[in-house]
Amino acid sequence: MKLIKEFKEFAVKGNMMDMAIGIIIGAAFNKVIDVLAKEVLLPPLSLLSDGANFEHKKLILREAVIDASDKVLVSEVAVAYGSLISVFIDFLVIGFTVFIIVKFMNRLRTKAQDTSDTTVVTPKDIELLSDLRLLMEEQNRILRSRVEK
Repeated sequence: MKLIKEFKEFAVKGNMMDMAIGIIIGAAFNKVIDVLAKEVLLPPLSLLSDGANFEHKKLILREAVIDASDKVLVSEVAVAYGSLISVFIDFLVIGFTVFIIVKFMNRLRTKAQDTSDTTVVTPKDIELLSDLRLLMEEQNRILRSRVEK
């Protein structure tokens, strides 16, 4: 019974919901980045490399042995380095794309938190903290002037 009570507390506190929302958004974001990399960015790169398909590149260590009826007697042993190159290129493109998106989002966040920029609406919590800072500076100035007299 204690385990069920702990689970209820965990679920009610929002941890489980936050995790679920994060996982769902992460999966959707993964699909967006995957399509952006494979369908938008990689085709022009493929044109630049003259349509080279790395996935089928391999270093054959032992040829397959096939009999007259096309039955494989001994399977081929090969190092598929082309798949590694292809996945590495995908990783670089996806990593760079995520970097650009995060950089863009950080720029928007920084711009939104800048209280002196009037073109962007400052979030209420940042605005209140800025007002609080100004009030504290004014209070300190008043207190210093009283002490100096």
